[in-house]
This record gives sequence, structure tokens and C-alpha cells, in this order.
Amino acid sequence: MTTAAAAPTTSESRTPRQIWHRVRGMLLAVLILVVAGVALAAARSGGQHGRLDPRSPDPYGSRAVAELLRDRGVSVDVATTLAEAAAATGPDTTLLVARPNMLTAHQQQRLRAATADSAGRTVLIAADGPSVSRLAPGVRPESHRPVAARTPRCELPAARTAGTTDMGGVHYTAAGGETTACYPDDDGIAPLLVLRGHGAGDTVLLGSPDILHNARLDQQGNASLGLQLLGSRPHLVWYLPSLDDPSTAQGGSGDQDDSGDDGTEGANGFLGLIPSGWLWGTLQLALAAVLAAIWRGRRFGPLVTERLPVVIRASESTEGRARLYRKADARDRAADTLRSATRIRISPLLGVSPRDADSPAVLLPAVAARLSTPSGDLGALLFGPAPADDAALVLLTDQLDALEREVRTS
Repeated sequence: MTTAAAAPTTSESRTPRQIWHRVRGMLLAVLILVVAGVALAAARSGGQHGRLDPRSPDPYGSRAVAELLRDRGVSVDVATTLAEAAAATGPDTTLLVARPNMLTAHQQQRLRAATADSAGRTVLIAADGPSVSRLAPGVRPESHRPVAARTPRCELPAARTAGTTDMGGVHYTAAGGETTACYPDDDGIAPLLVLRGHGAGDTVLLGSPDILHNARLDQQGNASLGLQLLGSRPHLVWYLPSLDDPSTAQGGSGDQDDSGDDGTEGANGFLGLIPSGWLWGTLQLALAAVLAAIWRGRRFGPLVTERLPVVIRASESTEGRARLYRKADARDRAADTLRSATRIRISPLLGVSPRDADSPAVLLPAVAARLSTPSGDLGALLFGPAPADDAALVLLTDQLDALEREVRTS
């Protein structure tokens, strides 16, 4: 019977274990990236999405106050462009600007021109920096304070009716004009300022949007104050500035000059123009690059014994060199090598230093003194000319061996 030949074991295909060890680092990096992306998306959906949006039911949205206003007979419309907001201004309209700091200098100037003589109400949420001087001339932002429960301490009917509310954020002072400051600190600066303009119009500066958020509307007197500030006119336009607004690209170099009034305005304005998706995408790519660098980085492992080249015996090396000399007919080089080796080996036996082994004046007297009856011409033997033929080279080898034995035994 014949048996089947065993399968060859020289296949280059990797085993499942080898494949797992090779790809597990990459799979771990992908898993971490996915988890990080889900976590960032959850964080965004929990806080940033729908912030101060009257259509959003999120904790930081404002759908609750918008619905309460509609129940009181106030129509609520959302505007996302400057043209829509400016066209809606009028004596029967309250214009709420959710993020006035996001507007460019040109947009702020156009918005101010549209609301100055409208006889309506303009509500600015957390306006700060140069935005305040453009949208509410005569008012100056002073500092930021934490949001806390505060009492009105003013004569504004809406504030006195609401009582204690959650106030904080940007605090303001007014230089002249007919203004009312509510919920002030001990130093006189206040987070709620009502600036009366020409006719029946006015501008309300609210330092923090917290009283309009869904999560805080049922606390303190927040709902009462929010409804009175936004429901004084039958129509409310909720302006949410958008980067898609065509007016964002208008204004030319004049916007740049205006933004130079504040050292941080230009930088904040530039970052504000970058869509949030790009920022999160850049962060995720950076995290992926770091994980890939860690995965592919070189690591010092345990010491590995390296197999050295093949070891050749001394006799084989000597025989190989002799054959090379013979093939090249280099009897002179062979004779010099034999004589030099003999001189180096016998010099320590004679008390001669190795550096003097090639000196006839030093080595020959030492050899003659060691041997009682020296045979032959030592000078010709140790320092003589090259042999004339191969037989003479073999004779020279025998004579050198005999001399070395005699020196060792004497």
C-alpha cells in the first residue's frame, strides 16, 4: 500500500491567529474612533443643537416660551437672514436677536438702521464687545457674572411683576439717555437694561439667555419676565443669525476695520464663521492620526539572538590562502608571511619585544646567543630573499619549523 504524501508546510498564507494579531490594533483604533464620534455627537445633541431656537424642545431650546406666547395671542415667526429680520421691524413687532455677536459689523449696522426708528422693541441676547456699541449706542458692557437668582431692585413693571429671576452673564452700564437697569449688583452694573429710543420704541439688553431656555422656564419668575419682555407687541420675530445669510459676505474692508476695535473680536469672528461640523471632523481626524501613530509606532521588544556568519576553521583559512598564493605564483609573499610569523613567535622566547622582531640587528644576536651551535646562515633564513621555486619554498618552511623547535627546546 502507498500512503498519500504529507501536505507541504511551506505555504506563505497566514493563519487566523497571525491575521488577528496583525489587524487587532487597527480594529481597536476604529472602535475607539467610533465610540468617540458617538460620544461627541451625543454631547452636541444634548447641549448645542437647537440652542435658543423657538422650534427646539431641547433643554437649551426655547420652544416652551414660544408656545406660551402663542397661547397669549402673540404670533411668533423665525427669521434666519438679515433681510427677513429688517423687513419685519415695525411698531407692532418685537425683534429678538438670538446671537448678535455672530453678526458682522456690516450686518449690525444695517440692523441698527432698520430698528432705530421702527418704534418697536428690539431684544438683544448676551450682546458683548463692539456689538453693543453698534446695536445700542450709549451702552457699555462691563463684565461677566454667574447666573443666579436675583431680585429686580428697579421700577420696570415687568421685572417687579416677575420678582426673583435667574440673571447673570454680561452686565451693562449706560452713559446718559433714558434707561432702566434691573437686577443690578452692588456696584451698579446690571444684566438687564432697557434703553428707550425715539417714540415708543425701546431696546432690551439681556445679559444671559437662561430665562428663555426650556430647562429654566419653570424656575423662579423666569417665565413671567420672558413673556412680558417678548410679548409687549402682538408680533414676535425670532432672528437666528445664519452663516448661509448672503449679507454675511457684504461689507468689504470696512468690517475688518471695525472688528479691529477689540483684540479678540477678529479671532472669535473667524472661528465663528467655521461650521461646527468642520471643527468636530478635524478633532476626529486628529484622534485617528494619534491612534494610527501609536499603532504603527516602533516598539523595543526582547533581545533576539542573531545567527552569525559561518565559522571557518583556521586550517581551512590557511589552506585557502596558500592555494591563492600558489595560483598567483606569489612565492615572495608566501615566504615573507612564513618568516614574519616565525619571527613573531620566537621573539618572546628570546626576550625581544614584538616591535623589534623585524630588526636583524636585534633579533639575530639574540637567536645566536640562545643556540649553542647555530646551524646555517640565520640571516638568510629569517631575512633572506624569496625562494626561486616551489621546492625552495618548501625547504624554507621546513628550516623555519626546525629553528622554532630548537629555540623552544634550548
